[in-house]
Amino acid sequence: MTVKDFRQLFPILNRQIYGRNLVYFDNAATSQRPQSVVEKFTELSLYSNANIYRAVHTLATEATEYYEKAREASRAFINASSREEIIFTSGCTAAINLVAYSFGEAFVGEGDEIIVCEAEHHSNMVPWQALCQRKKAHLRILPIDDKGHLDLQTLSALLAQGGSRVKLLALAHISNILGLVNPVEEVIALCHAAGVPVLLDGAQGIVHEKVDVRALDCDFYAYSGHKIYAATGTGVLYGKKEWLEKMPPFLYGGEMVETVNLQEATYAPLPLKFEAGTGNFAAVATLPQAYEVALSARTPEMEAAFAALCQYVESALLSRTDVRLYGVADEKYKRCGVFSFTVEGVHHEDLAHLLDKMGVAVRSGQMCAEPAVRHFGVQGMVRVSLAPYNTIEEAQYFMSALDKAVNMLR
Repeated sequence: MTVKDFRQLFPILNRQIYGRNLVYFDNAATSQRPQSVVEKFTELSLYSNANIYRAVHTLATEATEYYEKAREASRAFINASSREEIIFTSGCTAAINLVAYSFGEAFVGEGDEIIVCEAEHHSNMVPWQALCQRKKAHLRILPIDDKGHLDLQTLSALLAQGGSRVKLLALAHISNILGLVNPVEEVIALCHAAGVPVLLDGAQGIVHEKVDVRALDCDFYAYSGHKIYAATGTGVLYGKKEWLEKMPPFLYGGEMVETVNLQEATYAPLPLKFEAGTGNFAAVATLPQAYEVALSARTPEMEAAFAALCQYVESALLSRTDVRLYGVADEKYKRCGVFSFTVEGVHHEDLAHLLDKMGVAVRSGQMCAEPAVRHFGVQGMVRVSLAPYNTIEEAQYFMSALDKAVNMLR
């Protein structure tokens, strides 16, 4: 598999925007879909469209089999111990909210503490804020420094000071705004030594790292399918079985029950206990195809090409004296294809609009990480996020387009 071969899997990359070839650099928000994913979604929609689990007829059986194949594929992709540890949700946000509510109901009370990082995506901050407000608990903040690195001394202090009141730490595997891989193994070890479980927001980690939840020893891992080539409306929550069995359901309704009478109900075993209602079966069925595509990009040649692409973009941005690139990569904090920056004297939204006119799709604003943006003293940034189907030629075009746009805006 070469980059050219890989690009052929994605029809949208042949599209033109305002008469120019599309350069899609907004992959941290949503990756593009390969033909195999589109075909699988269409196949289920056209030929196996029936409610999962509930009926014994052929269509329902087929839909259920595809759904459970996706569960096994997800288990294998992250090396979970069992299929019961894989919960399907509508996305990473829903997965984190599930834990915040369900874990919170079971284990968090008045005066307890939850730790989150200053640089978290809102989806891994607001649910914990709401939990603490609801339970009269306290939200403690793990700060970052001006390099975007975690303050692990403060973490050790928070764990020591909080003691048994600290119930959980929630942290991004990879920052969606800085692109830095956090030292999650070290964080998990510190937390577990203090008896504190850890949830990892894997929205970016699932894309750029070879995730092994057993090797990481995290207690929960959440991610979205649409960031790793699957259909939208797909999410996975991994949870250690020992935690999931103790947590109450998050939603109530069909198929998550075992028995029901007029006064009470008992709940189905894992994983169905957390999957009330009709699952998004046509979309979930695309996960195996998405994983297959992701794995095909993990050849030495493809990984070397992507590393060279990331190095080019980082070096090109750092070479401009008017550009401030946020987050500092080093031996401990590797950067994974996500670059957020500002240009002196240029508004981020204006820059993104002009780049779009030149066919380049980037993200601008606060990237759903307002506290992190404000930490660096700005109102917004431009974010370039890369995928294995992006090329050096696209990056070179982006840099020339950036130069042209900046000159037009000054």
